[in-house]
Amino acid sequence: MERGEIDAQNGGSVAVTLSFDSTSDRPGVEIRDHVERRTYALHTPSAVSPTPADADEFRFPVDAAVSVTTDAVTLPTFVAAYVRDADGEMRLEVRPETDRRLPDAAYRVEACAPMKLYFAVEGPISVTASDDRIRFAFDSDTEVRVGARSHHERPAATVTTTEDSRDVMTALSTLGSALKTTSPERSFPTLRGHPPLIEVGDELRVPDGIDAPETGVRIELPPDRGHAYVAAPLAFYLGAKLVPGGTPRLVTDEGFEYDLDGPQGFETAVARTLKQTFLFDCVTRTEGYYPVELHERGAVESVVNLNFADLYDRSPAERLAAYLSVPFDVAAEHVPTWKLTTHVEPAPENVESIPFLVDDLAVVRTPDARRTAARRPTAGVGDGDDFTRSTTETGEVRPVVEPGRTDSVEQAWLGDHAPVDASKATPAAFRNRLERGPDAGDIEIEVVCNDTAMGEERDLAAEVYGSRETLPFDVTVHRDLTAEQLRALLTEETAFLHYIGHIDGRGFECADGHLDAAAVESVGAEAFVLNACRSYDQGMALVEAGSVGGVVTLSDVINSGAVRVGKTMARLLNRGFPLRAALSIARNRSVVGNQYIVVGDGNVDIAQTESGIALLGRIESAGDEYEMTATTYLSADKGLGSISRPIFGEGNEFYLASGDIGPFTLSKPELVTFLTGENVPVVLNGEFSWSGDIDPAEL
Repeated sequence: MERGEIDAQNGGSVAVTLSFDSTSDRPGVEIRDHVERRTYALHTPSAVSPTPADADEFRFPVDAAVSVTTDAVTLPTFVAAYVRDADGEMRLEVRPETDRRLPDAAYRVEACAPMKLYFAVEGPISVTASDDRIRFAFDSDTEVRVGARSHHERPAATVTTTEDSRDVMTALSTLGSALKTTSPERSFPTLRGHPPLIEVGDELRVPDGIDAPETGVRIELPPDRGHAYVAAPLAFYLGAKLVPGGTPRLVTDEGFEYDLDGPQGFETAVARTLKQTFLFDCVTRTEGYYPVELHERGAVESVVNLNFADLYDRSPAERLAAYLSVPFDVAAEHVPTWKLTTHVEPAPENVESIPFLVDDLAVVRTPDARRTAARRPTAGVGDGDDFTRSTTETGEVRPVVEPGRTDSVEQAWLGDHAPVDASKATPAAFRNRLERGPDAGDIEIEVVCNDTAMGEERDLAAEVYGSRETLPFDVTVHRDLTAEQLRALLTEETAFLHYIGHIDGRGFECADGHLDAAAVESVGAEAFVLNACRSYDQGMALVEAGSVGGVVTLSDVINSGAVRVGKTMARLLNRGFPLRAALSIARNRSVVGNQYIVVGDGNVDIAQTESGIALLGRIESAGDEYEMTATTYLSADKGLGSISRPIFGEGNEFYLASGDIGPFTLSKPELVTFLTGENVPVVLNGEFSWSGDIDPAEL
């Protein structure tokens, strides 16, 4: 593949998802992605009227485009942005202190907003930027063509396999067909595409045109499902075929061989190979279209003997051999903390979920878990007026599994029983995510409280959801619904349901009885929180009937602890945290936090972040200075390979997002700048808070 070449045809973005409209509150254009629920506004000095433009004129793929005439375009937030000439060569990487005038020429601007944005313009451009905006000014009224690409991806086809392990390996070998490039830019999440679906049938059927790219790489494995499932993410990323063999190994057509069954074991070897290859791709891609100052490049260049400029133009097989010539221990500390590890039982039906895990670039492991029972609430917590959210006395304790610990930010479990400290992944949730269609209306949030004694959480939720003025929320609070009223609400197409009340073996407690979610044929609530005792079964029923994911409880929960978890979840979801990431923080806020898990797809969110990456700031006082580490959490549209530039710290370095970034040493003014910017969760000297609630005068 030629330097920087990207296939604009693969990937399956949905063009109808985007709309462009003139803004009413101030001049400009509002761009909305109606499937991913993302909104972004471009500001102009005077009113503009967008008209349709040709999407094919952009060098990079876009789903839709419009044209406006203006003498300036302002992005209301600072995002990663690049100015290129007509040949695609970068002329300017925009930084917060940028103040630059570019001469008369044809330019293409790329901006990493909530949806990918591109501007095509001719003439001189003056670019000025700060920590909270970027402005592109022109000498006079100029035609600006604006293209946008949704992060929403759909599989291109469905592959059918039998339960035979060799057929499964052939089916999994097609996942790499979704790669939009085999260059190092495949490390960008937007250039990987969604793999084809896989279903189990009576014969192996691979649609025409669905096959792994010709990379000259194959992975030889013993022909069994366990080996194949574990190797699937690596095969996808490398564009490699899975073929039957004896000892697991990676082989290229140029004679390179790499053992995948060393002393550390097969599963660890596969995970390490994926992580190391990914890291070096991220570093090597800085020699192509994106020559940014990447922290990880500076960190590894001094410890490895690799010529990244030369490697960029090498074949995938040659790059792979060079990457793996470096011992993993040398690169290990520079690998970003992996987003997700999923424990997958090697049952035949679980092959249908593998494409979705691969889309997340998850590490796949076979189960290493122990059976136990859900822990009961701690006795005696709360004050004398506290109570559990249970209306029945029961001695039942749910059997659960405890997956083996990993070093990933998040864990998921795909198998029988409910997990603790992990989300319960289900095939239905993944299918429901794909079936989500465009919604032209506001983000509808339904808060249901069926017990007046729990009014505190109801009021908190009503106050928090939709408090961001720039996003189109529509929040409705319901009280004391009957069973039929709740049934009708569950069937409505809504973004999110926050239920506060009682649940038992009969279902949701309503004003006139109970409603069993298993009796609701179709559920329209995309995501939910069921903040009630023992809500696991009802949550699973919602997912089976149409929801994508939700938060449930495994046992009884004490009201005061449930309020704390519910309030924290509401604030985190409102700030753009995905379900699984939000719960990982919220569960630490209460003694009953270990009773909560995510069921379904933990990637689902209800809003976008302001800065693009959800983060938790961990801050410790150190004399007159402060030490800060940012823990970053990736969403479905900001996968592994996304980069983040902190507004704190020295220099202009970008970091690979996922897990901890830092630590950074901040002066008090620098800390105040961070705290008074986007409202994010922080742990300041061991105490959980929100940056917007901290008084700078008290630091």
